[in-house]
Amino acid sequence: MRRSLHMKLVLIMVLLIVSLMTVVGAFLMNSVTGYYINDFYRQIASAFGEDNVDFLQDLQIPTQGETDGAAMLDEVLAAYVGVLGVDGRNRNYYVLDGVTGRFLAGSAQEPEGGVQITPNISAALLGEVGLESDAAADYMDAAVPIRRGEQSYVIYILDNRETVRSLNGEMFPLILEALALGLVISILLSFLLSKTMVTPLQRLTDGLQEVAAGDFSKKLEVTSRDEIGQLTESFNSMAGQLQNTIAAVRNERNKLDTLFLHMADGVVAFDREGKVIHTNPAASRMLRRAFTQQDSYGQLFGDLFPLEEVEQVDGHLSAERMVAGRCLELLLAPFARGDQGGVLVLIHDVTEQRAAEQTRKDFVANVSHELRTPLTNIRSYAETLEEGLGDMPAETAKNFLTVILNETDRMTHIVQDLLTLSRFDSGRSELHLARFPFAEAVQDTYQAVILDAQKHAHTVRLELPDKLPEVLADQERVMQVMMNIVSNAIKYTPDGGTITLSAGVREGRVWMEVDDNGIGIPPTDRERIFERFYRVDKARSRQSGGTGLGLSIAKEIAQLHEGDLYLVDKQGPGLTIRLELPVDGPRKEDSHGS
Repeated sequence: MRRSLHMKLVLIMVLLIVSLMTVVGAFLMNSVTGYYINDFYRQIASAFGEDNVDFLQDLQIPTQGETDGAAMLDEVLAAYVGVLGVDGRNRNYYVLDGVTGRFLAGSAQEPEGGVQITPNISAALLGEVGLESDAAADYMDAAVPIRRGEQSYVIYILDNRETVRSLNGEMFPLILEALALGLVISILLSFLLSKTMVTPLQRLTDGLQEVAAGDFSKKLEVTSRDEIGQLTESFNSMAGQLQNTIAAVRNERNKLDTLFLHMADGVVAFDREGKVIHTNPAASRMLRRAFTQQDSYGQLFGDLFPLEEVEQVDGHLSAERMVAGRCLELLLAPFARGDQGGVLVLIHDVTEQRAAEQTRKDFVANVSHELRTPLTNIRSYAETLEEGLGDMPAETAKNFLTVILNETDRMTHIVQDLLTLSRFDSGRSELHLARFPFAEAVQDTYQAVILDAQKHAHTVRLELPDKLPEVLADQERVMQVMMNIVSNAIKYTPDGGTITLSAGVREGRVWMEVDDNGIGIPPTDRERIFERFYRVDKARSRQSGGTGLGLSIAKEIAQLHEGDLYLVDKQGPGLTIRLELPVDGPRKEDSHGS
């Protein structure tokens, strides 16, 4: 361990110093080169700039009787060598022909093979100042076109960068010396760091080995207050708490075993070979079987997913199975991947949930179906009105509008009925209880429907005893139930039928019966007559404006009063419906309001 950590520290320090000095050396050498290059072009640009008027005039204006312009330019340039930085060794100037680039004069002899035409000279021959820098070249140059009288020249400044190379050559040994010194320092520091870090870490390693062997009494000496010292203190605290934690884990495991044994959901665990390793009573109860050591995953759930597939999933797989009329949801997931892993199957009884989901689906489908018909009619008649606007007879248009209004009312009734049922389902529908004469309520219902019955040529009979008691109930709700069942009798009895309203009292309960000789209900449909949206003859019901919710609402209202609404067996055609209510109202009066 010491040798490994020591070597790591040495390598880190060496790499750090080498990297740092390499970066710094490269930066310094590039900076020096860049500085000299930039300084060269600044100096040339300044010398030939507009601020140096005298120099430019001496170059451009010929003397009287001048015969050799190149020689005169050579004299002028010789006078300004300090401005141009020309030293005759590393930096020289040359006067070139402005058309051919031929050497004419200069601070040094013409180079062997002539002056090389560079990009800057080419630019000057075209009349532009050539001050472009080439970092890859081993020279720096500048070319300036000069018009002297009728002649054109190029003044070319060439620097061989010898000064830059010389300075970089002197800096390189210094960088190497600094690098060597840094390496020596890094090696010395690595030894010091290894002594201060490795020794306490070795003590921690020895202590961890004793804890791993089960000895929690080992206490290590804290020799510093740094991070390693804090780590040592944490180790001492860990060793003291680990035994308590193990005891707490055992206690929690016992709790989990108890929970597992009594939980409502079933659990079956299998090892990697597919053998049953653990089950709870709920699993046996749900699957209707007792588990044995011979049971395997393949026998129980192999038809759902292969064991190998479940072991490889990143989550869980789900499936459903029917057992003894119950719908069971199965969640299969791997646990503790590796040689000690296996598969866990969680079994949840979702029979009631699936039934509720189906009920919700049926309800949504019924609502959608009921609303779609009036909406379709409204749209059809509205589009016909829009297309025939101006050409349609007023009477026809009025009839169309009447249909639209009737369909709108129909949708309004559907929505109101749905809201009423929603309040019943949520328990937010309160009863406003008060005593009122039950016979008077039956009489009012008779008077309310008599005109409608006469339109259908019905004979409506009212049979009331001499005396009926007052009843404690919500009069408005009770009247709603009465009107609903009487209206249904009128709607579903062929014209010219007979409808009888009767009432009475028996054993503390008042009752009202509505008997008709109409179309009646087939025996197979009698049990479903109070279901929501259920209608025996759907086409005829829609024609008469029915929604299939009226009897459901009436049944709910009767049950809120702790009464009942049901069909009475009778001989012959037609239907008899009876409403019963307790005379003294519902026993749970406080829960229904007052």
